[in-house]
Amino acid sequence: MTFDDEWAQLKADAQDRRSTQMSLNTAGPESGSAASGANSDLVVHQDDLGAVGNEAFRVHGELQKRADIAGAGIDKAGAGTTARVAAELQGRNFSSGGELYTTLEVWTSHVKTVLQMCAHISNHLDYSKKAHANDEVQIAASLAGRDGSPVPVSELL
Repeated sequence: MTFDDEWAQLKADAQDRRSTQMSLNTAGPESGSAASGANSDLVVHQDDLGAVGNEAFRVHGELQKRADIAGAGIDKAGAGTTARVAAELQGRNFSSGGELYTTLEVWTSHVKTVLQMCAHISNHLDYSKKAHANDEVQIAASLAGRDGSPVPVSELL
C-alpha cells in the first residue's frame, strides 16, 4: 500500500468515525421549527442561582478556616508550624526543609486561587440575580398595557 493510499484510507476512517460522534456546532432546532417549542433556551431560576452562590460562599468560609497550613500554629513572630518545621529542617541541612517551604508556597497559592474563584462565583451569582430581577421589572413595565395589565403574547407577535 502506498502512502497516498494509506493516507486516503485514514482520512476515510476518520470521516466515518466523525459522522457517528456528537456534534456541538449547533444550538438545536431553528426558531419556527416544529420542535422549537419543546426545546426551550437555557432556563435558570432564582432559587438555582441562590443555591449555587450560597454553596460557593459556604465553601469559601470552610476552606478559609481549614486549609490555612501557613497560619496553623502561628507563633509571636508570625510563623506557622509548617514554616517553623521547614526552617528547622533547613537549618540542620536537610534538603526536605527547602522542599517543605516550596510545598507550603504552592499550597498557599492554590488555596488563594480556589478562595478567589469561590468568592467570584458567589459575587457574580448575587450580581446576576439582582441584574435579572431588575431586567424583569423593566421588561414588565415596558410591556404593560395602558391600564397597567400585562400585554398578551398574541399582541407581541
